[in-house]
Amino acid sequence: MSDVVKLSKLMSLVLRHKPGAIGINLDENGWADVGELIEGIRRKGHACFEFATLEEVVATNNKQRFSFNADCTKIRANQGHSLKADVELPEATPPVYLYHGTATRFLDSIMQDGLVRKSRLHVHLSLDKKTAMTVGSRHGNAVVLSVRAREMHRAGHKFYLSVNGVWLTDSVPVRYIGY
Repeated sequence: MSDVVKLSKLMSLVLRHKPGAIGINLDENGWADVGELIEGIRRKGHACFEFATLEEVVATNNKQRFSFNADCTKIRANQGHSLKADVELPEATPPVYLYHGTATRFLDSIMQDGLVRKSRLHVHLSLDKKTAMTVGSRHGNAVVLSVRAREMHRAGHKFYLSVNGVWLTDSVPVRYIGY
């Protein structure tokens, strides 16, 4: 695994779940001070970590997980938090269908309880089946579920669109899920 990938995984942990792992704090909108993040990552064993490396991690992350503020003094994860953070997602009208990739071993539970956010703040949905399949395959034998998102939205469910194109909602009731 490359250093950039290792650093991206560490940043995902810190900026989405455990900022205390490197001794930093996030504000109510999930932002971390860039200087504090760099120092924390250096203390964690990456002595040569600097702003240019941070820029490379942000620019090359295939999932576009991170964003800087306008003057690059703060950074945050775009979504996927398990800790409370209002990342100021805009409400959006979803397309007719969105997709959720999961492992087949979770199907019985999903078809009983719907898609629930569990430890995260939102359920994550993809715009296309290919992306959903990639996500689902990380968890085992993958299956892609279709979500009648527009119908959900018309029924009053809110949807949000992250800056990296991930669709988010609080939950997906069983009646809106298909194969």
